[in-house]
Amino acid sequence: MQALMTTPGEPGAVRVDAADEPRGDGVRIRTLEVGVCGTDREIADGEFGVAPPGDDHLILGHEFLGQVLEDAAGFSAGELVTATVRRSCGRCAACAAGSPDACDTGDYTERGITALHGFASEVVVERPEHLVRIPASLGRLGVLAEPGSICARAIRHATTIGERQVWTPRRALVIGAGAIGMLATYLLRLRDLQVWTAARRADTGKAELVRACGAEYVSTDATPLHELREAVGGFDLVVEAAGDADVMAAVLGLLRRNGVGCLLGLDAHRRPITIDSGIFAVDTVIQNHVLFGSVNAHADDWRDAVEQLDAIRARWPEALEAMIGLRVAPDRFADAFGFRGVKATLQFHEAP
Repeated sequence: MQALMTTPGEPGAVRVDAADEPRGDGVRIRTLEVGVCGTDREIADGEFGVAPPGDDHLILGHEFLGQVLEDAAGFSAGELVTATVRRSCGRCAACAAGSPDACDTGDYTERGITALHGFASEVVVERPEHLVRIPASLGRLGVLAEPGSICARAIRHATTIGERQVWTPRRALVIGAGAIGMLATYLLRLRDLQVWTAARRADTGKAELVRACGAEYVSTDATPLHELREAVGGFDLVVEAAGDADVMAAVLGLLRRNGVGCLLGLDAHRRPITIDSGIFAVDTVIQNHVLFGSVNAHADDWRDAVEQLDAIRARWPEALEAMIGLRVAPDRFADAFGFRGVKATLQFHEAP
């Protein structure tokens, strides 16, 4: 069996190589497609990733779409499925309640990232409780379920926080136009919010995709975020997906009264950052601002994301297909890792 793997901690060690057939209890699944994201690039660069105990390599891939090979555990041969990524630490109350996305110890494991092999192999085996069905209507676009689940959780948490008091959000800003930013844009448009999506550079393809759902695309090279805030009067909800600490700190200053900001990006480059004291020590208090971080997703968020992806497909038929700008064979992983459109995927088998 062929798999895409790396030696964690070694930059440039990613390769397609032979791997053992997966064993253990669970559902046998033929891998159709695996998405590539910034986490995979960081692992490839040797910055992140942990091999399973006893192994010196890690099979990559956590954005998964597969097809069940044989009837098992209530799943039928031919069904399309995806799988959640994070696994319980086995010790905390959150994990015991089925919420490893809120693990309290930090000792969770993650497929293709931390101490568990991922899905970038020809065949995988997964426990049925971690599988999520993909409707035939969504088809191969179900490979977007993982980033979609991140957005679904973020918006669910933001809504819960906002509705701690009377809250009627109308305007939202999404910062970043990668897969997370683009999917967040579309999920917010499904709620009929006015949405602005901001990215550093002008990009005709991404701008067209943003506008296709009725949102506005903004290049921050031309219009800085503080100018956008002044022009529209601030935002009820800001979703940050750019992964820049300075931008993250600026989110508080973009909110209108009672606004909620959600941070989804990561910036591991340690450095001092600054924030205006009036924004932090006055406006945040007087205007009831909230800034929070979100990562991973509950199984309910995965199911919700799949439903919403299918709703996007129905409302804007060409949008999801346009988000996947590159599909290549696993041995062309370098092309996928270097792609800077919305999403690139590796195809292990042809999708039905």
